[in-house]
Amino acid sequence: MPAPARLSTVARMVDALFGHPRLAAIYDVLDSDRSDLDAYLGIAREFGARRVLDIGCGTGVFALLLAERGIEVVGVDPAQASLDVGRAKPGADRVRFIHGDATAVPPLRADLATMTGNVAQAIADPESWRATLRAIHAALRQGGHLVLETRDPARRAWEEWNRDATHRVTDVPGVGAVENWVEVTDVDGPLVTFRGTFVFTTDGARLTSDSTLRFRSREEVEADLLGAGFTVDDVRDAPDRPGREFVFVAHNAGGGSGQPCRRKSSM
Repeated sequence: MPAPARLSTVARMVDALFGHPRLAAIYDVLDSDRSDLDAYLGIAREFGARRVLDIGCGTGVFALLLAERGIEVVGVDPAQASLDVGRAKPGADRVRFIHGDATAVPPLRADLATMTGNVAQAIADPESWRATLRAIHAALRQGGHLVLETRDPARRAWEEWNRDATHRVTDVPGVGAVENWVEVTDVDGPLVTFRGTFVFTTDGARLTSDSTLRFRSREEVEADLLGAGFTVDDVRDAPDRPGREFVFVAHNAGGGSGQPCRRKSSM
């Protein structure tokens, strides 16, 4: 049996929302609308991907959707509690889950690598971000694609992250009602830190999860992709948040720098 993957220096402390077993167990219910993944399934079809690397796979929602379609999937995530949830799901035996980050992934010659949701922004440290992109480049076959999304900082999405706008109560099967909300605690240039609060009404338990996201401009992301050896093919709108996010489509151009992208289209 191979030794378990060791978390690299790129993997920072995992946010409690993903790393605390009690929060990871209810994450899918609290974030139940994953219609945003339809576009990524479409991209997998667009490129005829047969082997996909899902970075920041969390509880395996997207990885399992891919596996159901006969695609070979490797999902990597630094949050052990989230991986435990994913491994317990039906069909999980069709996904290879790796505990770690992109730098823990062996060369795969993957056709496609994906970073859905807030994964790209959650890698806030610049050197960790560049190391992640280099590791993804190494895991892709030449010509293989990387797709990632990130919020447009000009839209200042964090200004809507307050208790009044985000408060809700969700009935979680087998758990009971869970009250939760989000509040920004600090804005420091491109870094936005916020706290999620979760109250379990059955026993009154109150858990918090602090997160920091980096809001990168389109130009910054393009430059980082080029520096990692990618060619940027397109920058698209996120269909679930048109005009609010960038979806970057790039490919492994082999050695050297890639080429800049000059167009933007709707997905």
